[in-house]
Amino acid sequence: MSAPSERYTTVAIVLHWIIAIAIVGMLMGGWYMTNLPDGAPGQYDLYQFHKSLGITILLLTVARIIWRVMNPPPALPGDMKGWEKSLSHLVHIGVYLLMIALPLTGWLYSSVSLKLDVPTVLYGVISWPDMPFVEGLKTEAGAGAANRAHGMLGFLAVALIALHIGGAIKHEFGAEDGVIKRMAPGLFGPDNVFAKPSRGALTAFGSAFALLVVIAGAGPAMSALSGAGAPVASGATFEPNWAVDADASSIRFSGIHDGNEFSGQFGNWDAAIQFEPTAPENAEVRVTVSTASATANQKLYTDSLPSGEWFNTAAFPTASVDILDIASGGDGTYTSTARLTLKDLTVDAAFPFELQIDGDRAQMTGQAVFQRTPLDLGQASDPGADWVSEDITVNVVVEADRLN
Repeated sequence: MSAPSERYTTVAIVLHWIIAIAIVGMLMGGWYMTNLPDGAPGQYDLYQFHKSLGITILLLTVARIIWRVMNPPPALPGDMKGWEKSLSHLVHIGVYLLMIALPLTGWLYSSVSLKLDVPTVLYGVISWPDMPFVEGLKTEAGAGAANRAHGMLGFLAVALIALHIGGAIKHEFGAEDGVIKRMAPGLFGPDNVFAKPSRGALTAFGSAFALLVVIAGAGPAMSALSGAGAPVASGATFEPNWAVDADASSIRFSGIHDGNEFSGQFGNWDAAIQFEPTAPENAEVRVTVSTASATANQKLYTDSLPSGEWFNTAAFPTASVDILDIASGGDGTYTSTARLTLKDLTVDAAFPFELQIDGDRAQMTGQAVFQRTPLDLGQASDPGADWVSEDITVNVVVEADRLN
């Protein structure tokens, strides 16, 4: 019976196989999704899962490196040749570097891409910000270089993985003492291996978790400091004669994304209304909306809306709507024009609505349909409406009390 040999710790083994499976899945998924035609069903979700998997690999690799430092791996078999040991060490170093570089270049490309200028939401739950300090690379040339680097590292990963697997198989079935049993004990039946006592689980996984919290928490922290949630005012130059009941009123929007309906609403807006049912043609209505207050039915959509190619909330924190040319159609129905100004662009849309007045209480419901292109919404990543519908429907409900 051969002398007992040392194996990797249980934590190292679990991390090794989880990361290995994730890398293989990421490589296969990456090649598959990039060969799909733009707008193919499910492609958007594949990109999000690919990015989520990449960040997961990055965080697990941080834990793996810290664990390896605190729990050194077993020495290579003594009967391995010197050059084989050197090659093995070089391959291991290369694999570790790739486990860091592949996710980082993917994160970089996602941050500077013009075609895929969409946020990253890990598994649809955790917002992950763009890489800091790379805004200058957000050009066709910069994004192309990042994409090429990410792709080339993918091919290099395949080569290193092949070397890694080939070497392990060679030493397992060659004359030397095998190494596979150290990372997969029991795979070939009973073996005479042992693991030294381990330490540092809290340090390794705590560090990875802390990195997740720091990076993922940066965006919400900056939003809170910016005061984006401060109540807006209509900014009307006329005296309103109705006070809007904000709790009973809403501005909602909807459309189609990747074949599925999406919806959302604005949580911070104000309206000034001067309206007399006997003279609707003299009415004045001004609505001001905080663009940063938009939320959607999926976190990914909510995170997308503040970006430069959508609402660009940093440069244009508010949008305004004036309701013009109000005319009665009888029985509480009206026609009007909604003039929307967003990102310094102004468009008109028909805005029919119904109005019911009961004493000093009024309720209005109306709908308008706007097109994305004239408002420069999503024109960098989806100008052909392959993913997001051109038409966006806005539904408005307003309940108000007459001012005495």
